[in-house]
Amino acid sequence: VQLQASGGGLVQAGGSLRLSCSASTSGFTINAMGWYRQAPGKERELLASISSDGSTMYGDSVGGRFTISRDIAKNTVHLQMNSLKPEDTGVYYCKVTTFTTTDYWGQGTLVTVSS
Repeated sequence: VQLQASGGGLVQAGGSLRLSCSASTSGFTINAMGWYRQAPGKERELLASISSDGSTMYGDSVGGRFTISRDIAKNTVHLQMNSLKPEDTGVYYCKVTTFTTTDYWGQGTLVTVSS
């Protein structure tokens, strides 16, 4: 499974960004897709995940500002991020979990929120 993330960049506080991650599965079937963030000096944390049945889960730091969505046919997951704060700065990683419970990580995309 290969993952390609896009959409990161520099944005002012209060602004929005939309991250996308496309997966090339090579025969594997994806169960869940999700987004994680690693801020400078901190551990990687879950932001949001979405399962094959459409159920979603959000991390505590999201606070209703982020929305995860998925295009199953295209093996793509999006993260719409609104009301961004400087503390949202970090490297954002997408992750997919196959039905064989194997995790694959994308290369990360940098999001910088200026105050």
